Amino acid sequence: MAILATGNTFAIGDEPTPTTLNNQVNLATFASGAVDDSTTQLSGGAIIVKDGGITAAKLSSGGPTWSSGTTTATNLTATSTVTGATGTFVSLNATGTTSVFEVVENLTVDTNALTGTINFDVLTSAIRFYTSNSAANWTLNVRGDSGTTLNSTLGVADSITIVVLATQGSTAYYHSALTIDGSAQTVKWAGGTAPSAGNASSIDAYTFTIIKTASATYTVLGSQTRYA
Repeated sequence: MAILATGNTFAIGDEPTPTTLNNQVNLATFASGAVDDSTTQLSGGAIIVKDGGITAAKLSSGGPTWSSGTTTATNLTATSTVTGATGTFVSLNATGTTSVFEVVENLTVDTNALTGTINFDVLTSAIRFYTSNSAANWTLNVRGDSGTTLNSTLGVADSITIVVLATQGSTAYYHSALTIDGSAQTVKWAGGTAPSAGNASSIDAYTFTIIKTASATYTVLGSQTRYA
């Protein structure tokens, strides 16, 4: 099957000239035999990539893959602007200035009452809303998740902010201690004084900013705010 359609056709007895010889190459175009019509096609005698012609198998290892309009990138580096309507990232690292028009943040709604030691898994969400009335004072243990420490989740000079929303009944209770990966922490409270009571018939919001300053070493800033 022909790959090229020559730019000049000679008949028996024709004498070649410089012009006709040049036209053989200069006016040549690709023929149908040059494409597979699956990944490539002809357009005006030129070869172009056919719509949908590039598959994941044609990309280098670690490149994006996609199906049904969804793109998944194991490793994606963008040196300019990334624009998209929707997308899901397992984790996203961005340097420089990031402009965000709107953020919808996932939270965990927990119907259990606050009491005893509560594990706060930052890899699940950064906000936990306890909708049942608190049953006793509680200790908050912050970790990555059941199999991951916060120490391994955060790098030195990383910080994370978490929120506990505590629903209070007619008898209110309060956050009494904070641990990270089971180790006790001293919280620096807004105003300089740790809460010693909850607020009845309210929602108390406890906000903690955890700053990792060295391996398994943290500065923790805390505040309590009443909403009623």
